[in-house]
Amino acid sequence: MAARRASEDAHRISVVIIAQDDETRIASAIVSCKPFADEIVVIDGGSKDGTKTVAEQLGCRVYENAWPGYAKQRMFGSRKASFDWIFVIDTDEVADARLIQSICERKRHLTDDGKAYAVDRIGDFMGRWMGRKEPLVRLYNRKRVQFRDTLVHEIPDVEAAQVVKLQGELLHYGFRSIGDHIRRFNRYTDLEAEGLVAAGKPFRLLRLLFRPPARFLHKYFWQGLYRKGVPGLAVAVFWGLYEFLACLKHYELLRIRTKTKPQEETLKEGKAYAGAIH
Repeated sequence: MAARRASEDAHRISVVIIAQDDETRIASAIVSCKPFADEIVVIDGGSKDGTKTVAEQLGCRVYENAWPGYAKQRMFGSRKASFDWIFVIDTDEVADARLIQSICERKRHLTDDGKAYAVDRIGDFMGRWMGRKEPLVRLYNRKRVQFRDTLVHEIPDVEAAQVVKLQGELLHYGFRSIGDHIRRFNRYTDLEAEGLVAAGKPFRLLRLLFRPPARFLHKYFWQGLYRKGVPGLAVAVFWGLYEFLACLKHYELLRIRTKTKPQEETLKEGKAYAGAIH
């Protein structure tokens, strides 16, 4: 009986959603996963709105966990799941009909826990779908794969050769307003700069000079955002600005660290001198 139960569980999928203050959008994400999910786990970082209530009303298992960072929150969710196969979706994403069908078909053949599955994501900005589809690993087995512990842009740690593409798309309704977009970019570039400092990366003036325009040109021309009118131009400019802010904040943090070190050393020397004369 136990062996039969283990065999059945091997093909079951836990959907894991990390959430905070997104009561207006989380329902669409949850409902889109219902056809293939054997359970849906929501990890709430401390919502002040009705996010948890919406999730509970839709039959999700909801856990509260004070926000530890993106990667750590996802790993917490993975540990809370009942089944080893994990599908990750955000509150502002929706699985389309083809993706739902693709995952339902794949469930019967989830026999290689070393493989992970990628999904194309396409983003909405000011009412238009933007740019090329972005392949993201979203279905994996937690026994073999976990998220890299990074401050921002966290991804599952799996070799490209082990990744299989699923049919269908994740529809990313990430745009709320220009103001919200700027606030999020400001937060993400803070984390990006902190990650560079933590990794011991030196500041490069050439990176500050060339990466912002290079990212703009890549998005606007190579990825064809010039075809998307004003929204396309805005996205390309935002990505150039993202690179500029991340580089500049990296420089700022290094300067703060450089100025702080001599002060700390002087303070230590002062304490040591005071101790000696007493």
